Amino acid sequence: MIYLDHNATTPVASEVLDAMRPHLETDFGNPSSTHRYGKVANAAIELARAQVAALLGCAADSVVFTGSGSEADNLAIKGVALVRRDDGDHIITSAIEHPAVLGPCRYLQTRFGYRLTIVPVDELGVVDPDDVRRAIEPGTVLVTVMHANNEVGTLQPIAEIARLARERGIAMHTDAAQSLGKVAVGVEALEVDLLTLAGHKMHAPKGIGVLYVRPGTRLDPLVHGGGQEHGIRAGTENVPYVAGLGAACELAARRLQARAPLQVMRLRDRLHTALRSAVPGLVLNGHPDDRLPNTLNVSFPGRDGDSVLERTPSVAAATGSACHAGRTNPSPVLTAMGLSPERALGAVRLSLGYDTTVAEIDAAAAALTAAVALDTSRA
Repeated sequence: MIYLDHNATTPVASEVLDAMRPHLETDFGNPSSTHRYGKVANAAIELARAQVAALLGCAADSVVFTGSGSEADNLAIKGVALVRRDDGDHIITSAIEHPAVLGPCRYLQTRFGYRLTIVPVDELGVVDPDDVRRAIEPGTVLVTVMHANNEVGTLQPIAEIARLARERGIAMHTDAAQSLGKVAVGVEALEVDLLTLAGHKMHAPKGIGVLYVRPGTRLDPLVHGGGQEHGIRAGTENVPYVAGLGAACELAARRLQARAPLQVMRLRDRLHTALRSAVPGLVLNGHPDDRLPNTLNVSFPGRDGDSVLERTPSVAAATGSACHAGRTNPSPVLTAMGLSPERALGAVRLSLGYDTTVAEIDAAAAALTAAVALDTSRA
């Protein structure tokens, strides 16, 4: 199969496996132990912390390891909301957030009575900072807006939104799970207080994530117990996966320095050109320029995206977020962008990786084009 679903998950890189293997075999110690085995494990964690920090451009002690990107989102959102309960009860987010962000926001709303404002996006999937500014109230304690959308790849003006929040003493969180390793992501340039990273989106295993916490940002822990991860996230660290994530961040930094994302973008545009020339009326969803270099979301006119992919068994792709798989309703992200139900149902997300080849792109374009010609689901 031709794998074009890297926004759902990525294969584990060989460099990552090499970093993990010793801690699955011989170096199995508990990092809290004081003997040699523990010291080796602890050293691996601190190396990984430094590798993550180097990619993010932050101090190593601002890196908190979690069990997933979803856990990091929950820690950021619930942690800020609960620790700042005396300051206010209002949260601002966007209409195109991942369920890992919308879920904890809705939980706080229904379980504890927090007030939630969901700002809209335009037809390209972009949040207007002015909408955030107008939504801010005296009791606002958190703004959380994703850095890059997982379905259409649109990049958000995070730094501008973060400045609005900082001027008013409001914590700013961004979920950067999709953008890490694909575009440059620096916490100082983005001016955020909290940032989420998910390992399996960048060639590390599933089950490991990071929350960047700016010094001075207070959080109520979700997991209580020992004093691991600066007392913010209790539990014995998953040393093999932490080591793997560190290696993945180092690999991502090398690829960014080598401008590897430009090569991926050229392949993405080659695929778009081939589909557009073969399928009259094909429509791009998302921003034409300010989006992830690997992401192509297009709607096939008069066709159903699920049906097109069913007729293309050689191509592994998606019709939206993996978290929405199996649903027949239009993607909430695409409907939030104002797309008609017909156009939203005709959408297919094709997300490339660093190992995608020209031959695969040409074969995928041919297979999808043939499937569209055969599909009569809504023609």
